[in-house]
Amino acid sequence: MEQNNAVTLEKIASLSKRRGFVYPTSEIYGGLTSSYDYGPLGAELLRNIRNLWWHEMITTREDMVGIDSQILLHPETWVASGHVTAFNDPLVEDKVTHKRYRADHLIEQWLDKHPEVEKFQVDGMGLDEIGAYIEEHHVTTPEGNEVFPPKAFNIMFQTAIGVVEGEKMPVYLRGETAQGIFTNFNNIVNSTRIQLPFGVGQIGKSFRNEITTGQFIFRTLEFEQAEIEYFFDPDKTEWEPLFKSWQESMYHFVNETLGINADKLRWRRHSDQERSFYSKDTYDLEYEFPFGFKELWGIAYRTNYDLQQHIDHSGKDLSYQDPQDHQHKFVPHVIEPAVGVNRLLLMALCDAYWEDVENKRVVMRFKPNLAPYKAAVFPLVKNKPEIIEKARGVYDMLAAKMGVVWDDRGNIGKRYFYQDEIGTPFCITVDYQTLEDNTVTVRERDSMAQERVSLDDLTAKLLSEIEK
Repeated sequence: MEQNNAVTLEKIASLSKRRGFVYPTSEIYGGLTSSYDYGPLGAELLRNIRNLWWHEMITTREDMVGIDSQILLHPETWVASGHVTAFNDPLVEDKVTHKRYRADHLIEQWLDKHPEVEKFQVDGMGLDEIGAYIEEHHVTTPEGNEVFPPKAFNIMFQTAIGVVEGEKMPVYLRGETAQGIFTNFNNIVNSTRIQLPFGVGQIGKSFRNEITTGQFIFRTLEFEQAEIEYFFDPDKTEWEPLFKSWQESMYHFVNETLGINADKLRWRRHSDQERSFYSKDTYDLEYEFPFGFKELWGIAYRTNYDLQQHIDHSGKDLSYQDPQDHQHKFVPHVIEPAVGVNRLLLMALCDAYWEDVENKRVVMRFKPNLAPYKAAVFPLVKNKPEIIEKARGVYDMLAAKMGVVWDDRGNIGKRYFYQDEIGTPFCITVDYQTLEDNTVTVRERDSMAQERVSLDDLTAKLLSEIEK
């Protein structure tokens, strides 16, 4: 069966709400810009992505450990990292409606509607360059209006600790999870027996007061990051092979572990203008969303910039003493692979979506290890106590080993199609024959093929399919 290429963001958003993957947040009050809640299926899908990432990137590697740092860090953290002064987006304002737009994205959208204009690399442009380009090409807003010259807009969320006015301490909701790793570097080295080269990973919420809205959950005010800081000695470890090995790990996770179509993936290297001044090299692993190829997972060689910044601002020694060479004390360099978990979820939804026109059904063809539920258990009828009791036993047996859902609403055909639409790879029907020979009907999602399987073999069979 061919993958349906007609997937649109509108179809994904509609299915997500209808089936409980993603809801608009605070919808009864009119919603909140660029903010979403994750429903029962979305919560399971997010958890599966997190667990798979943690298992592959942290648990199974002897050179990796994990931490869980606070959302609220000391405010000087963000001064040292440069977020307070340099974490800015270029902002322009519509002269008529006074709506605000992120200038580089506005130019990209304008270029999409004006194919006669030569394409221009917007990333890495300064405010003056952006302003000059807008003026020269008469770039307008979607409403067709001119904009004021661009300004720098800091996207950090600021709040305060304390209850007494005038004595509150200003703090920031973290704009990334990485800084908690850097500030804990000494603690990690001193409390574990790990030695360079080693990495530290964490998954957690970050916050950015984004100007750009739209594109569903691709860009939101609150999001979840999975970040790794991999520390090494540049005198003993060449950064290029290390960088390449992490690229391979990233690609393997997306393509093999999550089962994402390789034709939808590509690497893009940052230009000199786009790349951060302290980065020696930066690549993005991009996925072809319905709105084009966009960044999914970034990797950068950040040298020793971050640790050195915290040394300079805190006055604390964050250098590393080589346990094999006591004369060798230095500030480690770092390679950083960082991914948005919510973008992984959006990618998974887009990649799995398939319209089976022949059978008049929509199927979310998640790889079984990623699917919110691995199996659904159906009692054939609801008025036969023996069948209900047997089906409950099957449910309990499977639930001890995998995510399972119980479904006894409507006829079997409707149950199948509902489970197809939420991506459940296997449906188990307990019927009259089950009472006779202890077998059940197992129906596979994509092919709709059915077979009788003994209950003695059922758990092992399903687990082997899920673990492929």
